[in-house]
Amino acid sequence: MVKSKPKSDKSAAPKGGQKAAPKAAQKPAQKRAPATANSALGIDVGGTGVKAALVDVTTGELLSRRHRVSTPKPSTPEAIAEAVKQIVGLIAAEIELPLELPVGIGIPGAIKGGVVLEAPNLDKRWIGTNGEEVIGKALGGRRVVAINDADAAGLAEVRYGAGRDVAGTVLMLTIGTGIGSGLFVNGRLVPNTELGHIEFRGRDAELLVSGLARERRHLRWHAWANEFSAFLARIERYLWPDLIILGGGVSKELKKYQRWLVAKAPIVPAQFLNTAGIVGAALYATDRLRAESARPSQPVAAKRRRTAS
Repeated sequence: MVKSKPKSDKSAAPKGGQKAAPKAAQKPAQKRAPATANSALGIDVGGTGVKAALVDVTTGELLSRRHRVSTPKPSTPEAIAEAVKQIVGLIAAEIELPLELPVGIGIPGAIKGGVVLEAPNLDKRWIGTNGEEVIGKALGGRRVVAINDADAAGLAEVRYGAGRDVAGTVLMLTIGTGIGSGLFVNGRLVPNTELGHIEFRGRDAELLVSGLARERRHLRWHAWANEFSAFLARIERYLWPDLIILGGGVSKELKKYQRWLVAKAPIVPAQFLNTAGIVGAALYATDRLRAESARPSQPVAAKRRRTAS
C-alpha cells in the first residue's frame, strides 16, 4: 500500500479582503489552542479522498484547516483507519483535541449500529465491519459515531445550508465517484436511502450518471444532463421531493449544465460544497452523544429485576 502525503486545504481559509463564504467559512486556529465545548471532529471518507476538520457545530464553520489524503488502495478498513489517524494528527497539531470530543465519520455505504452493510466504492472487507470500532481504535480509543456519507452531507445542508428552514421533503444528491443520497422529511433524516444504486436503464444508476461515469463515458455536459434528468424523473415518481440539492464534485460545475437539467422540484447547489460531509459528520456525532447523555440511567436493581423476569 502506498501512503498518500497529507494535504492542507489552504484555499479554504478566507484571504485578506475577501468575505468568508457561507458554505463553511474557516477561522484561523491558534496553534494548540483547546477545542471549544461546541466543537466536534468531522471525517469524510470518499472513494477518492479522506478529509477531516474540526467543526463549530453551532454554525457549521470549520475551526481548523481541512486536511485531505487520497483514499488508500486497497481501501481496507485498516488502511482507511491509518489515513484517518494521519489527518487527525495534523488537526491535533493545530488545536488540542480532548479525548471526550465528539468524532463523526461519514462512510460511503449503508450503516446500522456502526456496522457497514455495503460499501460499493470501498474495499469489500468493509462489509460487516464495525466502522466506529475500527476508527475509534486507530484514534487511541476515542468514541466515534458513523453515518452514511451522503446522509452526513445532507444533514449539513438541512441544518445550516441550502435546505435550511425548507418544509416537506428535501433530497440531497452527492455526485462524484458514485451517487450518494440523503433524504429528509421536515428536517428528519430517513437514513441509508442509497438511491445511486436504484436500477436505471438496466444498471446501477451511478454506473451511468455519476461524475466518474460521465468522464469514463466521455459524455459532454448536455448529454450527461439529459441522462441525469431522466434519473431525477425516476426518483421523483417515488419520493416527490420539494427541493433537490446537488453536492459532490459535479455540483461545482453546475453552471456548465444547469440549463439542461429538468425536474419538477427546484434544483439548487449545496452551499457547503466539499466540506458538507465533514460538517454533517460532526453534527451527527454531537447529536448522537447528546441524545445518549440525556437518556435517564436505570438503577442497577431495576436492571436486575428486568433480567430476572
